[in-house]
Amino acid sequence: MISIPAIRKHLALPKTSWQICLLAIIGGAASALLVVLFILTIEEIQQLYLVKRDNYNSLDSISRFDLPIIGSIIILFIAWLTGYKYLRTGIAFVLHRLKVAHGVMPFKNTLNQFFGSAVALASGFSVGREGPAVHLGAACSSYLGHLLKLPYNSIRTLCACGIAAGIAATFNTPIAAVIFVMEVIMREYKIHIFIPVMLAAIVGSLITQTIFGTSHHFEYFSTITLGHGQYFFLIVLGLFLGVLAALFNKSLVTLIKRSETIHIIPRLMLAAFITGTLGYLVPGAMGTGTTAIDFSLENHWQISLLLSLLLAKLLMTVSALGLGIPGGIVGPVIGIGAITGACAGAIAMQIIPGDNVASDYILMGMAGFMAATLNAPLAALLAVVELTSQLEIIVPAMIVITVASVISKQAFDNRSIFTMQLDVQGLIYHKPPIEEALQKIGVLAIMKDQFKMFDNATPRSLAGEITSTSQDTLIINKVISNKEKEQNVTYYWAEFNAEIPLVSILEQQKNSEIPLKDLAPAEHAEYQVAEKMQLQPLLALSCQATLAEAYLLLVEQRKGGVYIYETHTDDFMGVVTFEQIRYYLVEGKLI
Repeated sequence: MISIPAIRKHLALPKTSWQICLLAIIGGAASALLVVLFILTIEEIQQLYLVKRDNYNSLDSISRFDLPIIGSIIILFIAWLTGYKYLRTGIAFVLHRLKVAHGVMPFKNTLNQFFGSAVALASGFSVGREGPAVHLGAACSSYLGHLLKLPYNSIRTLCACGIAAGIAATFNTPIAAVIFVMEVIMREYKIHIFIPVMLAAIVGSLITQTIFGTSHHFEYFSTITLGHGQYFFLIVLGLFLGVLAALFNKSLVTLIKRSETIHIIPRLMLAAFITGTLGYLVPGAMGTGTTAIDFSLENHWQISLLLSLLLAKLLMTVSALGLGIPGGIVGPVIGIGAITGACAGAIAMQIIPGDNVASDYILMGMAGFMAATLNAPLAALLAVVELTSQLEIIVPAMIVITVASVISKQAFDNRSIFTMQLDVQGLIYHKPPIEEALQKIGVLAIMKDQFKMFDNATPRSLAGEITSTSQDTLIINKVISNKEKEQNVTYYWAEFNAEIPLVSILEQQKNSEIPLKDLAPAEHAEYQVAEKMQLQPLLALSCQATLAEAYLLLVEQRKGGVYIYETHTDDFMGVVTFEQIRYYLVEGKLI
């Protein structure tokens, strides 16, 4: 039977295995179920006052104004219970935690994400469900890895699996979920990550299909009929979407920066007032974005109504997310793109009458605006394909996505909204290339676990052990400074200095003023030990750590090693030396 320690050591290596795949399935299932519970919580709250989910047109104007204010008060109460400092949530926060904590999420932040976002989404704020889904999925799977004390590099992979399962459970789009994780979250394509992430996305999609059915949200779109004659208008639409995405991103991060010195209470209440006021005037702009898409389809010929809806949706989204309302950004981004596409379709039908291409342009707007805002063209393309179940959308969507992404990036230096958020908040989301490479391997993968332990041994006895022991076995000296309490324990790695050959010591004795025959045997031995022996102090490091943490502990002295412990610092498991890390960085091989 395979033991847990053996599994941990196996998972410390960056390679595909049945162990990580099994954990991905378990973590993906748990993450998907948590996200499903989150969705059901929102729907149960909305059933108290809405006729149809996310349809705030059924409320009277006063209720639409009051609802966000009531929701904001409840969100503040939840934040007060957990502590306001735990209010950071969403995809940007997950990116930050992936770099500084290998994806492990603080529990109180997760509580705020679940309950705070559920209230925000049920209160009509223009935020999305995918942000909470990413956070909850990452938290659930990373908690599983943390509970099993898995290496941090495998917890990072499990975190990605939970995110994929959460997105797949939210939208029933497993392919887009996988690509979103690789393109936006991990920002790398590695086969040992790709396979477990794909399995988790499959599990998440199967769970949501079992509970909510197999249909997607946007299957009611008619079959796409865009011909080659419309491609010029698609290029123009892409140009406008690129400009709008850059304006949207810069407005959002500017508001985040300007409001960071304001206390959270007036910030959230201001967001509630703006949402309530705009909801009073334009009810279709409230909610995640599905209502805006429905409105665009029903009123695709009324440009004035669409423009007012677009302006209201932009203001609602920027104010809600910029002022700190918990929730995601992808849902509103899809809604804004749909409204923009509807406006473009209405104009195109005025120029080329007869073609009813309104729904086609709505889909193009969704794809282009999402790609330019998130800097995720492939994820945007596959998301729209899966949501509509139409392969015919690929070529025209690629045209819009390409133009929008190029214009947004090159003309306005626009980047992913998530990295822009992290920059303005001063949160880390990238590390030096050396640390990036070393983070992928756990210390258990190269730990030397063959050693002999001695307590307060003398240099002479240690030297004798070194000469009589195999080179593969390390000699460790445990020095206890206070034998009664045993509080100050230091471990030393004993070895001979390779730069001082033994023959040079004998030659030095022969050339000294004292004849070699006049030296006492004890003095002769002490002299050899003093010159040849070196004791390297070993620094403590958890067995969950990666080579990056070991490297940071040893990089200044560029020698020695760290000792690995399991639970307590006196649980000595083995040693990782700086030479092993150096050899991997230079040769690309583990020793």
